[in-house]
Amino acid sequence: MPTDLPNLLTLSRIAAIPLLVVACALRDPWADVAACAVFSAAAITDYFDGKLARQRQQISDLGRMLDPIADKLLVGAALMLLAGMGRLTDFGLFPAIVILLREILVSGLREYLAGLSVGLPVTRLAKWKTGFQMGALGTLLAGDSGARVLGLSFLPVSLIGELMLWTAAALTLVTGWDYLQAGLRHVGARDAPPPAPPPPAPERARSPLRS
Repeated sequence: MPTDLPNLLTLSRIAAIPLLVVACALRDPWADVAACAVFSAAAITDYFDGKLARQRQQISDLGRMLDPIADKLLVGAALMLLAGMGRLTDFGLFPAIVILLREILVSGLREYLAGLSVGLPVTRLAKWKTGFQMGALGTLLAGDSGARVLGLSFLPVSLIGELMLWTAAALTLVTGWDYLQAGLRHVGARDAPPPAPPPPAPERARSPLRS
């Protein structure tokens, strides 16, 4: 049901995107802190919605459909805001491209394999990738301006965020390659020609009838 708590948490990630856009558009240090807080709260729901759904046995087709969509919308919006508003350096733009392309790749693979009734399980390494990715984006949304208003100006927050983004991009390449290989195995299995039927057994020679 859409009103189940896990599904509401998933929907809240989508609802957080307009708030994130407005906070970034204000271009104010406190708004940067607010953008970081909104994104971080939305990212945390990604952990709790699945956990609650399993604990309460409220796993539904709607939740399975919305969960990856909400994740990719939130990550895509954050990456585009950071790139479009000049919050990423040239050094940080490349891992952002890698992450965005990987999301498109995995979405395409999941869509194809769904037609074969095959799922792509989330690996432990993919969970680490998600953790670094969400942490990096939240840090970059706060930026050095947000760190200053919080009294953390001694920390190179933007640099830390970009280093975390590079780590997430490296994990993205590894997990993306794993998913691609898994998808190609199913494609190869489907395209393989069916095994040839065994040759018919030779007929036994009939003995002539005796008169």
